[in-house]
Amino acid sequence: MAWTLLLLQFLLTCCPGSNSQAVVTQEPSLTVSPGGTVTLTCGSSAGAVTGSHYPYWFQQKPGQAPRTLIYDTSNKLSWTPARFSGSLAGGKAALTLSGAQPEDEAEYYCWLHYSGAQHSDRLIRGTKTKTSLGPC
Repeated sequence: MAWTLLLLQFLLTCCPGSNSQAVVTQEPSLTVSPGGTVTLTCGSSAGAVTGSHYPYWFQQKPGQAPRTLIYDTSNKLSWTPARFSGSLAGGKAALTLSGAQPEDEAEYYCWLHYSGAQHSDRLIRGTKTKTSLGPC
């Protein structure tokens, strides 16, 4: 697992994305009130997102390296705040932030794993969601 996380961290910092038949889409931007709840989604042009895509969620703040929040749909790392949770809903991967804090303003990326003849066993990064805190 540690090797996989290191590989994904590397891909996030070195590579802007991958050419593939699948396109992974996210909301471009979302605003949440302080203390509020927001759900980011990650969809695939190749069909419903399932557990076999092993969805990952990363957070990146300005001037900082990205960090993994969620792996394999819903698993958290030791540093992942309890207010973040991952799930599958409506054919998409979802990242829910409950009780938003100022430090949660960031860009969020999902990564999906694809395998099989069409996708050649690759990871594809989502388009990113910029999340901001707005007025109460």
